Amino acid sequence: MPTKPVVRTAAPPKPPVSDDAMWPRVTREVADDLAADAIARDRAGKPPYDEVARLREAGLLALLTPPALPGGHGGADWRTAVAVIREIAAADGSIGELIARHYVLSWSSRFFGAPDDRPTGHVPPAVAPGWLLGGGTDLPDPDAGPGLTLSPAESGHVLNGRRAFAAGVTVADRLVVGATSTHTGELLIALVNPAHPGVLAGTDNDRLGQRLTAAGSADFDNVPVGADDILGAMPRDEHAVSAFTALAPVALRLVLSHVALGIAEGALAEARDVSRAVRSAPRSGAPDPTTYAVRPSGDPYLLLAYGELATAAHTAAAVVGRATDALEQGLLAGRDIGMDQRAEIAVLVAAAEAVTSRSAVDITTRVLELTGTAVSFDGGAALDRFWRNARALTAQSSPAHRLRDIGDHYLNGTHPPFTASART
Repeated sequence: MPTKPVVRTAAPPKPPVSDDAMWPRVTREVADDLAADAIARDRAGKPPYDEVARLREAGLLALLTPPALPGGHGGADWRTAVAVIREIAAADGSIGELIARHYVLSWSSRFFGAPDDRPTGHVPPAVAPGWLLGGGTDLPDPDAGPGLTLSPAESGHVLNGRRAFAAGVTVADRLVVGATSTHTGELLIALVNPAHPGVLAGTDNDRLGQRLTAAGSADFDNVPVGADDILGAMPRDEHAVSAFTALAPVALRLVLSHVALGIAEGALAEARDVSRAVRSAPRSGAPDPTTYAVRPSGDPYLLLAYGELATAAHTAAAVVGRATDALEQGLLAGRDIGMDQRAEIAVLVAAAEAVTSRSAVDITTRVLELTGTAVSFDGGAALDRFWRNARALTAQSSPAHRLRDIGDHYLNGTHPPFTASART
């Protein structure tokens, strides 16, 4: 049964970090901390209140918040943000997805706000203190019900309906949701306080993987949404959507590709540590005292397998890196970006999704074979969590659809269709 979220007082973020070179060190410390108890937390499947506190205390939740704004002490660029996502995901895929979605949601007012309505770099007051954002701005699946509606009220709007979200349902400080206006029919992007009595939320902690993202459903019963909490809007006609606004779902798909790549790299690194610790035995023939028989991890077949997996990870990283460069340029262009540039970005991101999806599943599957099921499922490494996380994450989108869009663009020069969802 859905339960009310526990209201917790947010710990204050750390003092400003002025040197961008410090973020890799800060991220590494948090990732090492998460990796130390990742197995126990995955098995417990509890809402990630403690994990969110670790991110907040390190200042990572406010990474993209401009320092000049209240509560801002990050001011980092998207390349820094995706590096954080990838490293956190390598330690804990669930928390990597949680912070990835938070970063994209933190840009909602920039993606969806009218160009003249808000100052450059505007961040709503409730976002600036470094709170965690959950929810989602994409359009709901029509088969899943009517979704959320916002009706005009004297003080702004009231929110009603039910939606399932992929992250942050019961642990977020604020939910960012997309709801259909009953007055205009357009999709309004709203900031909602989950502690309001009209919000009833519950998480799904029994999923195969990504169990700590606090995914679940939320019911909204006449929840007030003030005028200042409407972050922006998306027109009913997809042809009226600006190229910059159309980058919002593309940005989400890219950061989730970084999560998938991080999971694959984390699995490969842990499997390497396991293999190094196990004395390899020769598969056939007399042992050569100068090769693999007298040193760990010397089996030539094992070396071949790791060579293949490392190459797959490097290939995925290169494709994701190119897509990241393109998205960053598009975001820097802001409202000046055109549909052709947006289409090129979408194609590169689609390629990144297709490659990382296959690589993540392949790598996390094969490391189970390389380390042995006893070590993977029952021993200290518990590498099965990487496979489960990769499976759960990549199931959220279809590589076949991405490859079709890439092929159509390459062969016919067509633009990938705009969709407000990152799942199709």
